[in-house]
Amino acid sequence: MANFPENLTERFHRFRFRHFDQNRARYVELASFGQTPDTMIVSCCDSRCDPETIFSAMPGELFVVRNVANLIPPYETGGKFHGVSAALEFAVLNLCVKNIVIMGHSGCGGIKASLEHTAARQTDAMFITRWMSMLDECRTSVLSAHQGASRQDLLDALEKAAIKVSLANLRSFPFILDLENKSKISVYGAYFDIATGDLSVLNQSNGEFHIL
Repeated sequence: MANFPENLTERFHRFRFRHFDQNRARYVELASFGQTPDTMIVSCCDSRCDPETIFSAMPGELFVVRNVANLIPPYETGGKFHGVSAALEFAVLNLCVKNIVIMGHSGCGGIKASLEHTAARQTDAMFITRWMSMLDECRTSVLSAHQGASRQDLLDALEKAAIKVSLANLRSFPFILDLENKSKISVYGAYFDIATGDLSVLNQSNGEFHIL
């Protein structure tokens, strides 16, 4: 059996010394009484946009789900495995989160794969293409609305449009829409620019993103 990566071993010991030991009481409390986060964040699994880091969160403060391109699938009960849907169900009905934030980011590889099918290496199963097919209609609309635009501008537009698609899909879950209509939960779209560190929040009334 291969040895555990040395750099991860070193980082773990650093975590124990610098963070865990300094916050041991907090971890004991979390272990004893469970988690009570107010906010769920659906973000990309890209290593450059970690929600806990961006929002300076301590353990137990955020319920985070990460997937390729921070997508929320539409509500449906067929099939067998629904990781994102199960996480939404758990966060909303069991943890009773008050906020759900869908956070996209610049330079998203999943969005690039949606725009250019050859952008990502894939197996014959085409997992990435099948997952990103949720944006097929959205991609067509973006291409139509931005004819003649540069590749970078198209990527930027599709990254932000994808957040709106996920918000619409989020509201297709009956239990979420019901709670939102009763003002018991709020949903948001956000976009993190890796190069500048800016976080833009979607104004759902006019469809524009505004930097915080």
